[in-house]
Order: sequence, then structure tokens, then C-alpha cells
Amino acid sequence: MFEVLRTNDPVLLSYAASVLDDAGIASFTADTNMSILDGSLIAIPRRLMVAAEDGETAKKLVDDAIANPPGLSETEDDDDDA
Repeated sequence: MFEVLRTNDPVLLSYAASVLDDAGIASFTADTNMSILDGSLIAIPRRLMVAAEDGETAKKLVDDAIANPPGLSETEDDDDDA
């Protein structure tokens, strides 16, 4: 098994799992139950895992998706705040 991501952010985990699912890479989240039982959001992070042979590809996909989330552009203006 290969660890792609370690975080306590359930939205980030869901997003990363979705990116991998879209690429046809099976994944699962480890330590979910321990994190919930602990009762703390930061004590035990959850880990997104993939098969070892998909590890490097999955890590690159997730890292790229986090660095460049869809719907955000560097050319967008923030003029809507007025």
C-alpha cells in the first residue's frame, strides 16, 4: 500500500479520492474510525491509500489537483466585493 495523502480535512480527502476515482485508481481512507473514536480533529490524521503500483501516479495526480483546483484562475478579478 502507498500513502498518497495524510490529513484531517474530510473535504480534501473526498476531493483527492474523487480525483483518483476519475483516473480509475482505486483508493481507500485509512484510520477513519480511529480518528472519529479519538474525538479530536487533529490527533489522528486520516490517510488516503492506494495500491503500491499506483502510488507514484496517484501522488502526482493528487498533488497537481491540490495545487491547481478546478474553477480557479489567476486572471479572475476580485471586483465583486463592492
